[in-house]
Amino acid sequence: MTEVSQNESATRRTSATGYLFGVPVGDLGFFASLLISFATGFIAFFASTFLAIVAVLFYNSAMHGTIDFARTYSRVGLPVGLVVLAASLAYMGTLWVRHQIRRT
Repeated sequence: MTEVSQNESATRRTSATGYLFGVPVGDLGFFASLLISFATGFIAFFASTFLAIVAVLFYNSAMHGTIDFARTYSRVGLPVGLVVLAASLAYMGTLWVRHQIRRT
């Protein structure tokens, strides 16, 4: 009986507002929210740049193209990083404001 109630509470907790993959991001402070938002933007920038470099590498080798690898930073990595940064700032900012309103 105890296991069922623990599973039910864990299910409610992970699907409730302010939880992301079971982590209570809704209870973070201002600077922790900023740090997580910027870390998410950096990860998106580096991951998309890496994938763009690999795609350009395969394209250049298969099609004998001459696409410059520096374009992957400005044309792919930067826009993706900025969009993810803006989305994560909006999400984390909303959670932080909700937390501040709930505390008062």
